[in-house]
Amino acid sequence: MKAIVYDKAGLPITDPQALYDTELPQPAPGARDLLVRVEAISVNPVDSKLRQGVQPPGPRVLGWDAAGVVETVGAEVTLFKAGDQVWFAGDITRAGSYAEYTLVDERIAGHRPASVSAAQAAALPLTSITAWELLFDRLKVAEGGGQGQNLLVIGASGGVGSILVQLAARLTGLTVVGTASRAASQAWVRELGAHHVIDHSQPFAPQLKAIGVEQFDHVISLTHTDSYYAQIIEVLKPQGQLALIDDPATLDAMPLKRKSISLHWEFMFTRSMYRSVDMQAQHALLERIAALIDSGAIRTTVGEQMGAINAANLRQAHAIIESGKTVGKIVLAGF
Repeated sequence: MKAIVYDKAGLPITDPQALYDTELPQPAPGARDLLVRVEAISVNPVDSKLRQGVQPPGPRVLGWDAAGVVETVGAEVTLFKAGDQVWFAGDITRAGSYAEYTLVDERIAGHRPASVSAAQAAALPLTSITAWELLFDRLKVAEGGGQGQNLLVIGASGGVGSILVQLAARLTGLTVVGTASRAASQAWVRELGAHHVIDHSQPFAPQLKAIGVEQFDHVISLTHTDSYYAQIIEVLKPQGQLALIDDPATLDAMPLKRKSISLHWEFMFTRSMYRSVDMQAQHALLERIAALIDSGAIRTTVGEQMGAINAANLRQAHAIIESGKTVGKIVLAGF
């Protein structure tokens, strides 16, 4: 099968060997696995981070967001059958979706939305799971709840932010403030449902005072948390909550003590990495997101479609991811 791989960490993305086309054997499903023919994928920051920082023992297939069709199923599969259209964000410990065929455990896959294309669907699994778990599992905001409370989303125009803003605006009573630094990204965040947008390249306090939302019950920081950390603590209410997904070089928790601020990490691969007893919650979550998409309650977050799935296009996609200037998600479709 066709696949795009890397075998040497840290190469600049301009190097043709940073990601290259090859042929690999088609994998065989285990007991709970689906063998999926990949139709579309999206590119996430984790793809670039692994390519730059993790040396594989041999050619490694990156990429976990995918939409495709089930070819065959393992002996113990009960949730899917051959021919089902599925979507998933996969398992970081296994080969990814930059290939014609990939394996995914049925407990972390869902039936994809019927109302959108494979490319539009592929934009959503990883970011939807991350956003859902941040809001409802980590911060324990109740669906339909949050009235009278405020949420600040730092980095709201990116992949996770684009779905998080929608979930918070549509499924809770929270007042949602997003941050974005460029006019186009600010317009995107407003379009997705944020009640207010501020520029994270400028001091938070005067902008928040101008919109009349100066203190927050919850802050979700999606990027450059260490750069904004002091301002985050300043704008959080006593007993507020901070959740994050990025990788600060250091994070001193002591400044949180005075306000009794709680700190929450989100890593959507945790359940699959550790085969947690609630692993199948991600199947249920993806089924719910599909229903929300099909009902029109939330929308796909495709920012740019970059053509076929091949090494040249993926190198270009990684370059954009590494620039830090993405709006929505980058997707590729077909081989």
